[in-house]
Amino acid sequence: MNRLKIKYLGIELDNPIIIGASNLSKDLDKLKKAEELGAGAIVYRSLFEEQIQLERLQLDERLTEFNDINAEMLTTHPQADYSGPDEYLTIIRKAKENLSIPLLASLNAVNNDTWIKYARLLSETGVNGIELNFYQIPSDYDKTAKAIEDEQIHIVKEIRKNVAIPISVKLSADYTNILNFIKKLDLAGVNGFALFNSFFQPDIDIITEKHVKSFNLSNEGDYKKSLRFSGLLFENIKADICSSHGVFTGADVIKLILSGSSCVQVVSTLYKNGLTQITKMKKELEDWMDSKQYNNIDEFRGKLSKKRLSSNPFIYKRAQYADLLINSEEVFGVSK
Repeated sequence: MNRLKIKYLGIELDNPIIIGASNLSKDLDKLKKAEELGAGAIVYRSLFEEQIQLERLQLDERLTEFNDINAEMLTTHPQADYSGPDEYLTIIRKAKENLSIPLLASLNAVNNDTWIKYARLLSETGVNGIELNFYQIPSDYDKTAKAIEDEQIHIVKEIRKNVAIPISVKLSADYTNILNFIKKLDLAGVNGFALFNSFFQPDIDIITEKHVKSFNLSNEGDYKKSLRFSGLLFENIKADICSSHGVFTGADVIKLILSGSSCVQVVSTLYKNGLTQITKMKKELEDWMDSKQYNNIDEFRGKLSKKRLSSNPFIYKRAQYADLLINSEEVFGVSK
C-alpha cells in the first residue's frame, strides 16, 4: 500500500510532490531522473504566446533582411512557413510518451482566442491536464479589477467548453479579493489552483543605471502566504489546492497539507539542492507520518484549516496579527 497517494485534478499521484514549470522540465533526461527519484507529477515548462510571437517576428526579419538588394532580386531566401508552437507540442508529446507519472502542460497566453487555441492543441498531446498561468500587470488606468477578473473567468469558461482534460489555474496573490476570485473560477469549472506563482520582478543596477535581469528563485519560508490561503479555502471550494512558492523541505510539505493543500509544487529547492531533494522530502514526509501514526495523507489533510480549527478560528485572520503584536515579548522570549 502506498501511503503517500493523493488525488489532484482527479488524477492519482503516487505522492504530493510535483515539479513545477521551469527550465528544469525542458530536458527529457532530467524528467526521467525526476521520475526515478520519486516525483509525483511534473508540470512541463510553459508555452508562452509572447515567445511564439517574438520568434515569428525574428524569422520574418531574417527572411526579409536582404530583400531587394538590387533591382532584379526579390528575395535571398526561399519562402518558409513558420512552425509556430509545433516544435513545443512535439517535444511535450514525446515527454508524455516517455514518462509513466502524470505530466501537466503549462500555458501563458495573452489574447482570448489564443488561450483557447493553444489549450486545445496542448490537450491533443496526451498530457493529463493543463495549468493556466494568469499573470495580469495593470497597465490601463481605466480598467477596473472587476473587468480584469471577468475577462479571465471568460477565458476559463471558453477553455472548459473546448478542452475535456482537467484544468488548473496558477495565480498571483495580487488580486483585490483573491478568495472571491477563486470562488468564481471554481464555479466556472476549474479543477485545481496552484497558489502562488513566482513572477519576475524588474531590478536596476545603480552603477550602470540600467535594468538588469535576475532569476526569481523563492526563499525558504516563502510558503506562508500559500499556507494562509490553503487554510482559508479548504472545504470552501470544490477544486483542489496545490501550494507553491518557497516549498523547500518535507516539513514544508507537511505544514501545507495540514493547512488544506492536496499537494505542492517545487522548483527553487531543486535548483538550489538538486533533484535528489525530491527523495529527501518524501522520506521526511513518511518519517513524520510514522511518528504520528498516520496511515494516509487524507487522515491529516486540512486538520489545521480554518474549517477544522474550532478552538482558534481566528488564526488565519487579522485578529491573530493583532495578538502577535500585543504579545511580541512572549514570541521573542523577552522578559517583561
